[in-house]
Amino acid sequence: MVFHRRDLIHGVMTMGAGSVLAANAGQSVAAIPMPSRIIDTNVSLFQWPFRRLPLDEVDGLCDKLKELRITQAWAGSFEGLLHRDLSSVNERLLKACQNRPELVPIGVINPTLPGWRQDVQRCLGTFQMPGVRLYPGYHGYALNDPLFGELLAEVSGQEGFVQIAVAMEDTRTQSPLMRVPEVDPGPLKHWMQQIPKARVQILNSRPGAAEKSKFAAIPRVVFDTSRVDGTDGVADLVRAVGDDRVLYGSHAPFLIPEAACIRMVESHLDTSIVKAIMQENPDHFRRVSVSPPTDSGR
Repeated sequence: MVFHRRDLIHGVMTMGAGSVLAANAGQSVAAIPMPSRIIDTNVSLFQWPFRRLPLDEVDGLCDKLKELRITQAWAGSFEGLLHRDLSSVNERLLKACQNRPELVPIGVINPTLPGWRQDVQRCLGTFQMPGVRLYPGYHGYALNDPLFGELLAEVSGQEGFVQIAVAMEDTRTQSPLMRVPEVDPGPLKHWMQQIPKARVQILNSRPGAAEKSKFAAIPRVVFDTSRVDGTDGVADLVRAVGDDRVLYGSHAPFLIPEAACIRMVESHLDTSIVKAIMQENPDHFRRVSVSPPTDSGR
């Protein structure tokens, strides 16, 4: 039976929350159970600064997420790439997520700007965000910069997590006036050893076999699924780093959100692993914190 991706997209959009459609080679189309709750750890709100995207209006994106049975989406802000007043950026993000319970705001921090510690405090304290998102390539620093180490320690000390976007778009499609190289995540090994409370998620990565091997040795670093290559990409990543360190992420609306759903179906992973990636791992990553030491004087 011939089965086209456009049929799969239609199935993902129209079937009930408990299943999507998949085709096995030489077999008929079968229903694959999916989690009752799906968490997308990587979406962005507002307009991409270099061109208009479908779904770059918040209501439209939320409608699409609901169609795809996404019950929770961790939302950063495209405005954080180029705006310097990140306090206002994060306030607009928070306001956009209010009254939209499916959206979890993730504030943007730039450690090269003055007042970044206050921005961290506002995001994690005042605004009660669970973590922050970084764009080192756009903000002009590398992960071996001591400023990054200070930021990671500050966020971890407040029991938040850090998301690092190693890329936002393919370097081949970037404007010739603004070339942004991919971020090298290698220095994370040093910081994760130095800061035992740190939790980091790498977003939009497309690691090769050698990089996957290096990542597997770095503790408390997890990955999203948005830019893995090929129909076996998610399964290959799971084999390399472990099924507990892969979290579902779509990079919507820059990438069409259906693509991430299809990638999960085509991975042919066990239902239990699919549930872990799309629900349990994000839940665990978000709530894990290191308990403060016991006060022996009590």
